[in-house]
Amino acid sequence: MKFGVMMFPTDLSIRPDELAAEAESRGFESVFYPEHTNIPVTRKTPWPGGGDLPEEYRRLHDPFIALTAAAGAAPSINLGTGICLVAQHDPVVLAKVVASLDVVSNGRFIFGVGFGWNEDEMEQHGVDPRYRRSVVREKILAMKSLWTEESGHFEGKFVRVEPTWSWPKPAQQPHPPILIGGVGSDTVFRHVIEWADGWMPIGGRYDIVERIEALRRASQEAGRDPTSIEITIFGAPRDEEVLERYAQAGVVRVIFGLPPAPRDVVLPALDRRAAVLARVG
Repeated sequence: MKFGVMMFPTDLSIRPDELAAEAESRGFESVFYPEHTNIPVTRKTPWPGGGDLPEEYRRLHDPFIALTAAAGAAPSINLGTGICLVAQHDPVVLAKVVASLDVVSNGRFIFGVGFGWNEDEMEQHGVDPRYRRSVVREKILAMKSLWTEESGHFEGKFVRVEPTWSWPKPAQQPHPPILIGGVGSDTVFRHVIEWADGWMPIGGRYDIVERIEALRRASQEAGRDPTSIEITIFGAPRDEEVLERYAQAGVVRVIFGLPPAPRDVVLPALDRRAAVLARVG
């Protein structure tokens, strides 16, 4: 089982490239950065964590810029979005960004994607929250065409891309792994099975292992090989018994969270997570 870390990189935290280098030096396999382009001042969507929305949501770096900086500072660590809000992007532009990052990092990008929870944010981008899952699906399918065909194209209900040339193609073939972040619902599972390479739930909220088994049953019923779906646990606990249970369930990667804080706070926290890695990795 592989071990990674994630943090909300902001203008007040340790630099994203510095964190990647420090994580790599401690043996971590990957670093993940999330995305929120903006937070509307007038908000009606409650934060899933409960209470007030934490300050770091307002101050995030762009994840692709942060990961590009990380790629140069840490030459071997894998680089992931955790997660990218695909519905809020133009698919042609996002396809080029993803492919370019994969090329300049020599095939180290992991494309964590999600449907989004902040309706205020997505509405400001012109996305109807009722259809966000369908929008994400169509944008990903359009991007796959751009990555894998000489002249990519797509025609859907929400997305239309006329035949067009788009280079570079990703370094990883046919494209970087696509992991869907989301709860273990039947709806999320349908999307994972149809067009993703893996599922990336948040640990500690429910019995993940039970839902992994449910996903594998659903995959088999749909005619897809369950072993072709990679499981990554996002925000995994440092409980070694839980981690062992994940490993036995065939989880490929666990990602520990780090506080969005300056270097003098983050590095000791990173050391504590590295100690767990040393014991169970």
